[in-house]
Amino acid sequence: MPFFHDQDRAGLRRLYLEAWRKAREGRPLEPLENQIVGVIELHPEYQPLLVDHSATLDRDFTPEQGQSNPFLHMGLHLAIREQLATDRPAGVRAVYQRLAGRIDDRHELEHRMMDRLAEALWHAQRSGMPPDESAYLRSLRQIER
Repeated sequence: MPFFHDQDRAGLRRLYLEAWRKAREGRPLEPLENQIVGVIELHPEYQPLLVDHSATLDRDFTPEQGQSNPFLHMGLHLAIREQLATDRPAGVRAVYQRLAGRIDDRHELEHRMMDRLAEALWHAQRSGMPPDESAYLRSLRQIER
């Protein structure tokens, strides 16, 4: 998402925290905030974390500590949704629609797609190259029931 591209870690986290605060207060949300809140609502386990700014903005979430990064997780949800909205890479929407015919739970389907996206991003980071969209689409097509 273009907006996220220019943000540092603390700025991105503040965006999540502010969107969640506004939602809890019943205040109007910007379109991006509405998308963020939609993802937060799917993850009640992250909601308490989004209330305490002091414990969240600078915190590291490391696998070595047995933690997954909730902001990375929610960001991957948003990335999948952006891919579907824009059909980028070209064909991702058709792959999603085919998979949705076999996997009823949209949240579970997003999780499966997120695993493939995270892997594609990891490979791109390691190689110093842009993500291989063709390989990513092939991996999505291999998702099982």
